[in-house]
Amino acid sequence: MKIQSTFFTCLLAAITFNTASAQDKLIYKDATQPMEVRAKDLVSRLTLKEKVALLGYNSQAVPRLGIPAYNWWNEALHGVARAGEATIFPQAIGMAATFNNDLLKQVSTVISTEARAKYNLAIAQYHHLQYMGLTFWTPNINIFRDPRWGRGQETYGEDPYLTATMGSAFVRGLQGDDPKYLKVSATAKHFAVHSGPEATRDYFDAHVDEKDLRETYLYAFHALVVNAKVNSVMSAYNRINGVPNSINKTLLTDILRKEWGFKGHVVTDCGALNDVYGTHKTLKGPVETAAAAIKAGVNLDCSTVLQEDIIEAINQKLLTEKEVDQALTTLLLTEFKLGFYDDQNTVPYHSYGADSVHNAAHIALARKVAQQGMVLLKNDNNILPLNKSKYSSIMVVGPNAAAYDPMVANYHGVSNKVVNFVEGITAAVGPGTSVDYDLGCNYTDTTHFGGIWAAGNADVTIAVMGLSPVLEGEAGDAFLSASGGDKKDLSLPASEIAYMKQLRKADHKPIIAVITAGSDIDVDAIAPYADAIILAWYPGEQGGNALADIVFGKVSPSGHLPLTFYKSINNVPDYNNYNMKGHTYRYYDGPVQYPFGFGLSYTSFAYTLQDGLKTNYKSTDTLTTTVKVKNTGAVDGDEVLQAYIEYPQVDRMPFKELKSFKRISVAKGDEQSVTIKIPVSELQKWDLATHKWKIYPGNYKLILGSNSQDSKLSMDFAVSGK
Repeated sequence: MKIQSTFFTCLLAAITFNTASAQDKLIYKDATQPMEVRAKDLVSRLTLKEKVALLGYNSQAVPRLGIPAYNWWNEALHGVARAGEATIFPQAIGMAATFNNDLLKQVSTVISTEARAKYNLAIAQYHHLQYMGLTFWTPNINIFRDPRWGRGQETYGEDPYLTATMGSAFVRGLQGDDPKYLKVSATAKHFAVHSGPEATRDYFDAHVDEKDLRETYLYAFHALVVNAKVNSVMSAYNRINGVPNSINKTLLTDILRKEWGFKGHVVTDCGALNDVYGTHKTLKGPVETAAAAIKAGVNLDCSTVLQEDIIEAINQKLLTEKEVDQALTTLLLTEFKLGFYDDQNTVPYHSYGADSVHNAAHIALARKVAQQGMVLLKNDNNILPLNKSKYSSIMVVGPNAAAYDPMVANYHGVSNKVVNFVEGITAAVGPGTSVDYDLGCNYTDTTHFGGIWAAGNADVTIAVMGLSPVLEGEAGDAFLSASGGDKKDLSLPASEIAYMKQLRKADHKPIIAVITAGSDIDVDAIAPYADAIILAWYPGEQGGNALADIVFGKVSPSGHLPLTFYKSINNVPDYNNYNMKGHTYRYYDGPVQYPFGFGLSYTSFAYTLQDGLKTNYKSTDTLTTTVKVKNTGAVDGDEVLQAYIEYPQVDRMPFKELKSFKRISVAKGDEQSVTIKIPVSELQKWDLATHKWKIYPGNYKLILGSNSQDSKLSMDFAVSGK
C-alpha cells in the first residue's frame, strides 16, 4: 500500500508539474512578453463566438481564459461622471478659459487617480459596472465652430491650437506617465467634423473641403494622437461628404493609422452603427454595416451591431475572421495596458482607495480652476472688488444663484460638498454681514418677480442669471431646449432680461451680474443694468467659493474667453455650414461683443520687448522672442500672454491665429520674463493643389497681447519656405 501510495503521489506531482508548465507557457499570461504579442496570443485561443462577444461596449466574460466581463463605457469630462462621489471640476469650456494647460494636467491627474480608486473599490466588491471602469470617453476636442451648438460647452473652444494644447495636457494627466501601464485610457472624440446640429446629428452630412478638414477639424486630433499618444479615438455620428464617420476608411485607417501612426483602438459613438443603415441609409442593414465598420478600422462598438451581426457577415463572405482578429487584438491591447491580466501588485495604481477620492486637496484644486476660469467682462468705475467693510447687507438673487445644475453642467459626478453662489457669498462675509436670497425669476415668466424690494434695501445686489445644462447640451439631455439641445439664438431667457431691467429701475446701488453658461450669449442685453459682469461658466462644485474669492478680491480675475462673443448671430453663417469662412475669430472680421481671448483684471500689465525676432526664417527654424511683463497695477494678478500670427495675403489664410500662450503670476510692481517659441513648421497650411502641407513664403507678423484684438507688441518677419 505504501509503494502504491508513493506511486500515485509521484504521478499526481508529475501531472501538477506538467499542468503548471503548460500554464507557464501561456504567452498572454507572461508579463515579460510584449503586450502586443500577449494580445495576439489571447485572441488566438478564442472561438469566433467568444471573439464577437468582446467587440461590444458591454463585453462578455470568457472564464476559461480569465477574461473578465467589462463595460467600456465611462465618462470623465470634468471629473469622474455618473459613478457616485467624485470631485466636480468646472465644465470643459470653463477650464479652457484658464488658458493654463499645466493646471489642466493637474485636474486630469486627479480625475485618473479618483477613477483608479473607484475602480479598485468596485472590483473588490466584484462589481463590473458601467461608469466604474478605466476606459474614459473624453476629452471632447471638437471645434466650437458655431455658438449655437449645445455641446460646445464640452469642448475647449473655437481655436484649434488652444484645443490641441489643452486636450493634450488633459490626456497626459489621464493616462499617466508609467512606462508600461496606462493609468486610465483616454479617448479623443468625436472624430470628426462634428459640432452640431444636435437634432439631426444621426443623419446630418457635414460638407467640408480638404483644407478646412486638415487645418481646423483634424488639427487637435492629430496633436492628441501624435504628441499626447491618446489611447482611443471615438468616431462621430454624422457623415462627412456623404460617408458616415464610423465606416469612413479614409479617416479611420488611411489618416488615423497609416498617416498618423495611431496604435490604439477606435470606438463608435453610441448607436452610430445603427445610424449607418437606419438614418444615414448608406448601407442596406446591420450585417453590411458590421463588415464595413471592421474594414474601416473600428475596434469597439457602443451598441450591439458587431456582437450580433459579425458572424453573419463572415458567413456571407463580407468579412474574414482574420480581419476580426486584427480588430480584437488592438482592442484587447488596451486591457493589457491597463493591467487586467497581470498581478495587481505590479500595477502602480492598485493601492488607490477611498482616501484618493474627493479629498481636501482635490476640492482645493477645483476651487483654483474655477477661480482661474471665471471671466470679468465689465467693471464700471472699478466697482469690483468689493470691500467687505463697506457693505453691511448683500442681496443675492436669480434663478441660478442657488441651483445645482448650473454648477455641475453635463457629464458630471455627484458631491455632497457643492457650494452654490449664495453659499459662497455667505461664507465669505461671515455672520456679521446680512445676506439675503431670493429666486427672483424663473426661465419663462416675464412679469412675476421676487426680491426687487429687498434688493433695493441692500447695499449691493449680486444677480446670478444665465443658462443651464437643461437649456443647452446634448440632444435629449437638454430637455428644455427648443432646438434639440442647441440654442436658436444667443439670447438669455427673456424673463432674466426683464428682471434685470426691473432690478435696475428699483435699485440705484451696485448690481453685480453673474452669468452661467457654456457658450456665447448676448451679454449686451443686460450690460446696461449691471455695474460689473462676471462670466462664471458652469463652475463645478467650488463655484460659489471661487466667485466670492473674485468678488471680494481674494484673487484677481484672470479667465479669458476661449471663443468669440458675437455682436449678433445674424453675422454668423448658417448653422449647417461647415465652411470655416465667417466662423470663429480666425475667419470672422465683423463686430463682436468680446473678442476671443478677452478677459479683464483688477490690475494692469505692460509689455516690453527683451529679445526680438530675426528678420528671416527657414521652415526648419523656430521663432523665439522674450518679453518682460510688468504688473503696473495695485494688486497681484495673473496675465495670459497670447501670441498670434498674421499670415501673408494668400487666399483663405486666417486673419490671425493663436500659436502660443503663457499664463504667469506677477506681484504688483514686479515683472517677469516670458519666452515664446513657435516652430515655423506650425505655420504650414494645406495646399489643395498638391494635397500636402506647405509653408507659404512671404511676410508674417507676430502679435503679442491679452486677446485676439489686442496688440501690445508686434514684430514683422519673413519666411523663405525652404
